[in-house]
Amino acid sequence: MDTHLHDYITMLRVERNLALNTIDAYSRDLKNYVHYLELKGLKSVMGIKQKHIRGFIRELADIHLSASSISRVFSSIRSYHSFLNAEHWMENNPSQLLEAPKLPRKLPEVLTVQEVDDILDAIDESSALAMRDLALLEILYSAGLRVSEACNLNLTGLLLDSEMIRVFGKGSKERLVPIGKSAMQRLDDYLHFDRPELARKRETKGIVFLSQNGRPLTRMTVYNILKKWSLAAGITKKISPHTFRHSFATHLLEGGADLRAVQEMLGHADISSTQIYTHLDKEYLKEVHRTFHPRW
Repeated sequence: MDTHLHDYITMLRVERNLALNTIDAYSRDLKNYVHYLELKGLKSVMGIKQKHIRGFIRELADIHLSASSISRVFSSIRSYHSFLNAEHWMENNPSQLLEAPKLPRKLPEVLTVQEVDDILDAIDESSALAMRDLALLEILYSAGLRVSEACNLNLTGLLLDSEMIRVFGKGSKERLVPIGKSAMQRLDDYLHFDRPELARKRETKGIVFLSQNGRPLTRMTVYNILKKWSLAAGITKKISPHTFRHSFATHLLEGGADLRAVQEMLGHADISSTQIYTHLDKEYLKEVHRTFHPRW
């Protein structure tokens, strides 16, 4: 069974061009699944039945894996079985008639416009790497980038004359995103003053945001930068760099932006991923109504 799994992972990498993190997640989930099947005495994929898939999902629930993680694992299994069936290694697809686990609709945490301003204002401009931190957080909020997109942003992607940046998102899909004047100014300051000193320490391959030793920033470093300045601003919400992305989308829609334009800027392949922010906007409107309407 390991041979089929290896072929499937290779297909994901070569033909579907999925992001590395997505491929790693598929591989991890399916290795656990194959291990479970082997413990049940299966030696060939031809012997897999619906009961085996249900049993594996039950085991994940028994160890209290989160609903979202179980849903992701089920999606991995269903996709794997579709591949096995298409390659004629199985006569049928035992996952086809199984329903995906129901997920509770969870709205993302967002910041208010004032909270974003407070975090940016809290950055002490006399501190080390303050210009980098300001530019980084301004870009995260102004362009709604994923943290990986910010970490991989390259100098060749800065189209500053057009007030745009070129971003490579999931699956290396390219998109152009506008950035605001404030972000432009902070980025210009960083590029002229902080970055040249950092770039002298090692080969940077054109990466925009660098650490103190000249390396590209990691996700954890970006998280720590945001956490540092959020605490300085007195923000007690549990936030991450992705919170800035959620806030970017929510604030645009609250301001009347078109849903498809926001979808394009976020780099969502499916508009249903963007529609959660319209629901979030409705929740915000209801909260305003509850707070200020005299007959509530």
